[in-house]
Amino acid sequence: MNKLPQITFSFWVMKICATTLGETAGDLLSMTLNVGYLISSIILISFFLTTLSVQLLSKKFHPVIYWAVILATSTAGTTMSDYMDRTLNLGYATGSLILVSLLITTLIIWKVTEKSLSVTDIKSRRGEVFYWIAILFSNTLGTALGDFLSDNSGLGFIGGAILIGSLLLIVVLAYYFTKISHVVLFWIAFVLTRPFGATFGDLLTKPFDKGGLNFGTMGSSLILFLTLVTLVTISVFKLRRQNLVVSSKI
Repeated sequence: MNKLPQITFSFWVMKICATTLGETAGDLLSMTLNVGYLISSIILISFFLTTLSVQLLSKKFHPVIYWAVILATSTAGTTMSDYMDRTLNLGYATGSLILVSLLITTLIIWKVTEKSLSVTDIKSRRGEVFYWIAILFSNTLGTALGDFLSDNSGLGFIGGAILIGSLLLIVVLAYYFTKISHVVLFWIAFVLTRPFGATFGDLLTKPFDKGGLNFGTMGSSLILFLTLVTLVTISVFKLRRQNLVVSSKI
């Protein structure tokens, strides 16, 4: 049943790349193409459910499928968060509070029913569903937090990215130098990499006069997509090479 990747440095690089792409691609659909937050959310949630179905039906780990679902949760999370915060006028703080509550509730129910929150060894289909629900909520939460930091906190895009980057560094140090549960640290890092991606996405897309690099949503999405495809392709070749080594030993 275990169809999850190893948690390595390359995993986090691809995670940040995928979540940043989710931010820029979600904005491209909802704002640049003027589809709107509600319709964009419906389209992207459908994409998420489609990719998730393929992931659930697969029998082993496939990097392309796995990262397609991660990207789907990230793009859907972007438009879902924007719909809550802007269309429903809940605001970033209220939207973040709701999403934090949903994420914590998901993790508690997952822990109670599965007796584990492992992100490297999931034994049941139900556990895998909980895993992906938690990821969807964490990526949606990250968008709200990232927008709050960049728009309402006064830190700006660069300041927000520096703050989240500093928090991620603390998590890394805690991983190596403390006895804090690695599962707990994983979920903290997973949540934090989403607002890092959100603020980094804003940094890439926004014009110079707003503190951005002015690549726009289309240019930024293209750059990030090509980067992610390259990294996933490398991951596929590494996995195939590992499988060949195992097969030769057998």
